Amino acid sequence: MLLLLMSDTHLPKRAKELPAELLAQLSLADVVVHAGDWVDTATLDLLESRSRRLIGVHGNNDGSGLRARLPEVARADLGGLRLGVVHETGAAPGRERRCAERFPDLDVLVFGHSHIPWDTTAPGGLRLLNPGSPTDRRRQPYCTYMTAVVDEGELTEVTLHNLPRRTG
Repeated sequence: MLLLLMSDTHLPKRAKELPAELLAQLSLADVVVHAGDWVDTATLDLLESRSRRLIGVHGNNDGSGLRARLPEVARADLGGLRLGVVHETGAAPGRERRCAERFPDLDVLVFGHSHIPWDTTAPGGLRLLNPGSPTDRRRQPYCTYMTAVVDEGELTEVTLHNLPRRTG
């Protein structure tokens, strides 16, 4: 099962549209995960229409329309893998401990907010993934997203994808 992970799309404030490379991945993914800060409902509508399965949450920059359609925390069983999605996890120091305490029933937690890619494992085995942002690199060298594979209840082949820099 192929997962496509993204967060912090911030459309249309940070970009006018999602990058073509990311859009091309939608048809390949079995599950699309968005960890919040969509900003516009058009992006949610787009991903809902093009995804086989969409798991998403709202973020701190999402207004009432998105909050009415998306939870703060989402959970899903993906072939035996217990996945959770949340926008904010707090400061980097102590993140693994805090998340392991807050989500003891998960195998993987996808989060966003910082726009900084993250891939660590907490004591006890919780895998923490932040795909960064495909539209707003902030202090990072590239805009990013992630893909991963779920195989027999295990997360494998986690890949961070760097997007080409926008011109113009």
